[in-house]
Amino acid sequence: MGVGLAAFLDETVFHQLLHWHHFYDGAGADAGLVSDGFFHAAGWIAVVAGLFLFADLQRRGGALRRRLVGGVLAGWGAFQLYDGLVQHKLLGLHQIRYGVDLAAYDVVWNTAGGAGLVVGLLLLARRAPEPVR
Repeated sequence: MGVGLAAFLDETVFHQLLHWHHFYDGAGADAGLVSDGFFHAAGWIAVVAGLFLFADLQRRGGALRRRLVGGVLAGWGAFQLYDGLVQHKLLGLHQIRYGVDLAAYDVVWNTAGGAGLVVGLLLLARRAPEPVR
C-alpha cells in the first residue's frame, strides 16, 4: 500500500496540482500526460493489491497495526528513494521541478524517503504484537 500511496501523492501533488513534471518528460506534454495516466493506474493497482493482502491478513487474524504502519512507511520511503535516485538521477525520466536549483529539492525528497524507509523497517522489526480491531 505504501508504494501505491506514494505514487498517488506524487501524481496528485507534483503532476496534477503543481504541474512540476510528468512521469516521463522526455517526449513532450502529450507523452507526459499518457505516462502520468499509466503511472496513476499502476499506483492504484498497488493500493488495491495491498488492501487485498491486508484483508487476507485480517481474516486470518495476523494483521498488526504496527506492521501495517511500518509496511506503508517502508513502501512509501522505498518508492521515494527509487524515484529520486533511479528515475530522477540515473534514468533522467523527469526531475522534481524544472528551472530551479535542484539540490534542496533532491535533499528533501531523498531524505524524507530514507526516513520513511528507516522508520518503517524499525516498526516492522519490533516484536510486540498489537491486533488490529
